[in-house]
Amino acid sequence: MKDPISLAISEESQVGEARRIATTLATQLGFNETECGKVAIVVTEAAKNLVKHAKEGKLLLRSLKSRDNWGMEILALDKSPGMANVQQCLQDGFSTAGSPGNGLGAIERLSSFFDIYSTPNLGTALLAQLWSEPLSVEPSAGKLDWGLVCLPIMGEEVCGDAWWVYQNAGRSLVLVADGLGHGPAAAEASLSSVRIFQENPRLSPKEIIEAAHAALRGTRGAAMAVAEIDFEQQIVRFAGIGNISGVVVTANESRSMVSYNGIVGHQIFKIQEFTYPWCEEALLVMHSDGLATQWGLDRYIGLRSRHPSLIAGVLYRDFQRGRDDVTVLVARQNFLNS
Repeated sequence: MKDPISLAISEESQVGEARRIATTLATQLGFNETECGKVAIVVTEAAKNLVKHAKEGKLLLRSLKSRDNWGMEILALDKSPGMANVQQCLQDGFSTAGSPGNGLGAIERLSSFFDIYSTPNLGTALLAQLWSEPLSVEPSAGKLDWGLVCLPIMGEEVCGDAWWVYQNAGRSLVLVADGLGHGPAAAEASLSSVRIFQENPRLSPKEIIEAAHAALRGTRGAAMAVAEIDFEQQIVRFAGIGNISGVVVTANESRSMVSYNGIVGHQIFKIQEFTYPWCEEALLVMHSDGLATQWGLDRYIGLRSRHPSLIAGVLYRDFQRGRDDVTVLVARQNFLNS
């Protein structure tokens, strides 16, 4: 089964199909019967809520991995009137649609991690993570927690975008690549970028792009950006070629990072590494040009402090262009241990 999975949810008949697809993916990830049952309930309740309350409802499913443990992430996104009081909506018995009102509470209880963000007149984003085995959370000082949406353009089976995150003590590297065009040939180019990234984790962002430029000559080429967060020095080193955007967001500002024109594997005029300040409260947002560049978090009160997957989902929901593959990767320092 392709992973990640995007499912449009607008009518009751799609609820059962979403449940079937989700439980099939959970089985493939090694979930036992009990844990598959939890996935089925969470997806069913999330999909029912989209049918009852939403416009343009969508479920996004993707696999997660923590050491030898596999998990599933479920993002439910909609453009709806939103919730004026999220905590009230989470209480069992509360409903605005004449139902028993136990759905959101059940999702929260069955999930290993649950988060929800709703803005009146903009919509709601719900995040649930479930694991095949109990997840042991260990301190990860100097490490990133990240979330993302990475999906192909409608009509394509494979995504021409790709991403990867590498971490060791005191340092994290983040890659986003966008193969030229879309479809299998674009995917070949972006996955080649990932391979070079994985083989050279000790190199700087500039050196990784230089290595990829040589390796991608037999492909159609890619846009590519690499960010290196140095937690000890509290800086981000960034190098990019083509239309991959990188932004560092803090409480006071959003600072866009510089990429140069060109196509990795074909034509590069200049590769330069830039350095930007970092702090523990900062967000790193990197995305392909499937997301419009005029996004901002200012109108989403409180969203900046939420789980990175929830932030990525809201940005995807509200700013996807719809005419290209799209990747949105959001990372922050130690979210799960804060």
